[in-house]
Amino acid sequence: MPRDATRTLLLIDDEPAQRRLVSAIAARAGWRLIAAADGEAAVALLGQQPVDAILIDQWFPGDDGGALIESIRSAHPAVPILMLTALSSVAVAVEAMRAGASDFLVKPIAPDKLLAALDAVTLKAATGELRPLTEKIAQTLAFDEIVGSEPAFRSALAIAAKAARARVPVLVEGESGVGKEVVAQAIHAASPRAKRPLVVVNCGAIPANLVESELFGHERGAFTGAFDRHVGRFQNADGGTLFLDEIGELPFDAQVKLLRVLQSGEVQPVGSRSVRQVDVRVIAATNRTLIDEVAAGRFREDLYYRLAVVQLTIPPLRERAADIPALARHLLARIARQPGMRGLGITDGALEVLMAYGWPGNVRQLQNALFRAAVLCDGDALTPADFPQIAEAAFPAGGNHAPTKLAGGAGITLFEANGHMRSLDAIEADVIRLAIGHYRGRMTEVARRLGIGRSTLYRKLGELGIDNAA
Repeated sequence: MPRDATRTLLLIDDEPAQRRLVSAIAARAGWRLIAAADGEAAVALLGQQPVDAILIDQWFPGDDGGALIESIRSAHPAVPILMLTALSSVAVAVEAMRAGASDFLVKPIAPDKLLAALDAVTLKAATGELRPLTEKIAQTLAFDEIVGSEPAFRSALAIAAKAARARVPVLVEGESGVGKEVVAQAIHAASPRAKRPLVVVNCGAIPANLVESELFGHERGAFTGAFDRHVGRFQNADGGTLFLDEIGELPFDAQVKLLRVLQSGEVQPVGSRSVRQVDVRVIAATNRTLIDEVAAGRFREDLYYRLAVVQLTIPPLRERAADIPALARHLLARIARQPGMRGLGITDGALEVLMAYGWPGNVRQLQNALFRAAVLCDGDALTPADFPQIAEAAFPAGGNHAPTKLAGGAGITLFEANGHMRSLDAIEADVIRLAIGHYRGRMTEVARRLGIGRSTLYRKLGELGIDNAA
């Protein structure tokens, strides 16, 4: 869908070079940029014309970023404000958000992240919750730390865990925000390559004319602007793992060259006559169904089968709502470890709201919603009042606040859709899956908490058809 070409962005920054960069990026997406060198000039501009979003450099002359945000927010409460900072720190995010910022971005500005943030704050992504903040919290997890007990999710993790020890490529499919990169990190961490680098490449963020140089490198003078030799991502990942995110965005010409590298293990930098041998394990991810892209002629069939030696699909969060209570508590514990944050509980009422919502942004959106609520919460536990946009979307005005799965226990459904009770075996299987997810696969602890012996637990796993590999 084309973006609205009339949107105006106010940039408050005293650096001419930074203004030119932001202006060029914003113009590509149809934004009109106006700039102010300091807070006083910005306030004057805001009094003269409306703007759709404001981007503030954290360090600018004559004022404090937080004080300026508070001043603008009090006069223009509906205008989204983004903070630009050179510090990749959650503490900065906490300070900026408490002052009234909608989001913050880290220098140097990545064009895709700036445009995503601008889209999020202006379109509000259906809930008013923003995407980029979740990227500020580290998400490297081992398989036993990934929370989730729904069968489809555990099955995907089991496949990933079994594939981790091998060198074969892995293709991870799933909607944006489901945790494809988290799974890729877990695969790398559980592999023999764990001590070697994991190199992440977002294929959708690389300009088409630079993809080959970015992946395979180039020699000095290979093309206009190639003033120095550049080592490509394949060579950076030699001995380790290369994670190609959004592989479906890769241009067709680059797909041909990628296939050759996967077949031969050799890369040829642009402008070089020699090839270099590399030992790289490739994990690819996409938010598309890649076999459909093949059928539509947008993705090479031979490359698809080369990448999909092991294939798994991460289900969206709306299909595993029973995981939300354990996942929310886990994410809150991670958030509490960030600078400036504190430990918070979450009420059953708040969990009921979270479970009733559809989560189009999946786990990434859930983490961001929890982060925002935790920053602004004055009490000791999050309540439904801390999620106003989500509560409004989940239970529209005048609608019934229907009980969710919490009514039958922590994520256990007792009734079928037709109103009849589920079978005891089905309920018992859900309880065991929930316990395995809650205790992150520690089977001795699972057995102890369920009040049964380990041998009994493993017998029930077999009888109920539960895969305990992940």
